[in-house]
Formats: sequence, C-alpha cells, structure tokens
Amino acid sequence: GNSPGLDPTKTDANAWLSTVEADLLRGEWIDPLLGKVKLAEYGDRWIKERELGVRTREEYARQFRLHVKPFLGEKLLSDISTETVRTWRRHLLDNGRSETTTAKAYRLLRAVMNTALDDNRIKRNPCRIKGADQEKAPERPTASVEQVFTLSESVPPRSRVLILAAAFTGLRWGELIGLRRCDVDLDAPSVRVPRRLAQVNSGKLV
Repeated sequence: GNSPGLDPTKTDANAWLSTVEADLLRGEWIDPLLGKVKLAEYGDRWIKERELGVRTREEYARQFRLHVKPFLGEKLLSDISTETVRTWRRHLLDNGRSETTTAKAYRLLRAVMNTALDDNRIKRNPCRIKGADQEKAPERPTASVEQVFTLSESVPPRSRVLILAAAFTGLRWGELIGLRRCDVDLDAPSVRVPRRLAQVNSGKLV
C-alpha cells in the first residue's frame, strides 16, 4: 500500500503498517521509493549496462528513443500499469506503427520492466497483454533455382559466388560478407563460418 501522508490518522497509520507487515511476511514488500524513477532514465541505463552486441544495442536505443520515450518516458516505473501499456500500444498502432515495430517496442519495454521487477522496483511486470509480443511477418517470395542462376550470371564474376552462397547455404548477410577463401573447402564440399560481420550506424563493418 501507499505510505501514510504527513498528517495521517492513527487508524490510517495502523492499516498501512499492517499491509507492510503482511507484504514482508509474504516476501512481497518493496520500498516505494525504488519505483520513483522515470522510465526514460531507467531504460537508458538498462540499454547502456546490458551485455549486448553493438548492433543490438543501437537497435534497442533507437526503438526506445522513437517508440517508448515520447509516450512513457516521463512516467515513474511504479505508475506504469497494464492499462497504461495497453493504451500506449494502441496509440502506436493507431499512429502508423506497424505490428512488427509495435511488437518489438513492446518486447523491449517488457524486458526493461522485467529487470525493474528483479530490482524490486515494481511488484509485477505490467506488460501482460496476450499476443502483444507477436508479429505477423509477411510471407517472403522465394526465387526458383533457375532464377537464382539467372541472377548470378547477370552480376560481375566476383559477386557470383556471393549470390549462390546466399541462395543455397542459408547463411545470414553478416556471415556471408565475413567469409574468406580459406573458409570454403571445394573437396568436401563445405563452408566454415568462423566469423560474422555487422554494419553499425557509422557504416563501419565490425
């Protein structure tokens, strides 16, 4: 419950103490002051302190800056309810955000609030909306084998292997551009994937 005001009645004070004692016995009591932190501040710190790859950290920071902070950033952790989250999610969808973008922002907010829960800043995670974390990705068209070879023959020879490897190995882009000649064994035949590159916002591959 809430702490008593500056001039509480004895009855109010006793009721509050009884609630605190009950929470303590159940192991559910949290210091109300811990939740008096703005989501903007806590979320920024969460992104900065997590062990994340460069690309993932940049993506989380972008999502938080564009889709979470403008709407929930000034709210205290303790004031964010499931109803608040539901209203925020609906606002995103009603204002041009796609289901995919909204689901990603929701998953990020849920992860931040999970840490707040672990830190005993809130009693429960307010991100409890069924299906809000799921995104409906459109089905991607696939090229036929004939189309792949036609495409590979239309590019410069040095790019031909990249086209064929992308089509037939299932490797991701970062893995493909990280390949070197020594990774390909034509006798086996096999391809080793010892490294993966990612392009950060500066344009640099790391």
